[in-house]
Amino acid sequence: MSDMIKPENAHSEHDRIVKLEEIVAYQTKTIDELSEQLADQWKVLEQTRAKLDRLTERFLSLEESSLDAPAITKPPHY
Repeated sequence: MSDMIKPENAHSEHDRIVKLEEIVAYQTKTIDELSEQLADQWKVLEQTRAKLDRLTERFLSLEESSLDAPAITKPPHY
């Protein structure tokens, strides 16, 4: 009977397997949630990067146009 699993050991092994399956299921759920959050954050990062690029272009454009503007001088009546 040494090769056979005793009934009390079978129950213990079953409980152990069930516990491991619960842990794996919880970890899988957590990984899926984190993956979704990471994907959402990546979208936000890309949007922020695009907005920064547009603002940089606008700033440079305004800076270039201000160089072409005539210098501010006092009106003659001062």
